[in-house]
Amino acid sequence: MTQRTVIVTGANSGIGKETAVALASQGDRVVIACRNPDRSAAALAEIRERSGGSVESVALDLASFASVRAAAASITDRFDRVDVLVNNAGLVLSKRAVTEDGFEMTFGVNHLGPFLFTTLLHDLLAAAGNARVVTVASEAHFFAVGGLPWDDLQAVRFYNVWLTYGRSKLANILFTQELARRWASDGVVASSVHPGIVASNFAADGDTSTFMSTGLRLLKPMTRTPSQGADTSVWLATAEPGGDPTRSGTYWSSRRPGRLAPWARREVDGARLWTLSEELIATSS
Repeated sequence: MTQRTVIVTGANSGIGKETAVALASQGDRVVIACRNPDRSAAALAEIRERSGGSVESVALDLASFASVRAAAASITDRFDRVDVLVNNAGLVLSKRAVTEDGFEMTFGVNHLGPFLFTTLLHDLLAAAGNARVVTVASEAHFFAVGGLPWDDLQAVRFYNVWLTYGRSKLANILFTQELARRWASDGVVASSVHPGIVASNFAADGDTSTFMSTGLRLLKPMTRTPSQGADTSVWLATAEPGGDPTRSGTYWSSRRPGRLAPWARREVDGARLWTLSEELIATSS
């Protein structure tokens, strides 16, 4: 059996690292894509030790389109196909910031960066014949009441941390649904997932205020472990062809279809977001 090639973004910690460990342990060749070289090196050593598997790394900063393009080019040079892409990396910010390319940071890192990375890997995913794209979304998409604000996607007029984060997670779901429609003929199965509230360092890396970080840490006794949070992503990445988890375009939580807000069910919004994302990225070229 041919060894699968798996890319996991944000795998230096938390559920991304546990996803990488689980997939490398079962024999997949795993490539972790991380922005911080020191943390990436440490994670690489740990994942190799814990899994006993084949693990490599690539530099990827989702806040920089140049970095995204360089990472995709590196992967294209090294591999002839990608069997699984897990878009795991993300952030939440207390205060508005912008990416290297001038886009609001949460929207840029949680949606535009993964969108560009995924589309640049299209040919490698299509070459696999039965590829999986798993994108970590969240029930936080319910915060985006009414849907995406098409006239203020960059949160210039109004910024609220959880509203902005929820909108980025809604974008993940809409992107997944549209990808499923557009790439169905390529044999690519796209899924989004709510990992649960996970006890990790997600909000302890300078992403949030002291108040928010403290609040999230207080919730840790009631949260899942990173391994539990990774479970559904791993399950989707390894499901046998033709099974229920391979219904493309679906949203999952705890290995079951997840609850979707009404504004996450609009096919027209997925198509609009895809086109707009292409246009926004093109303006920065």
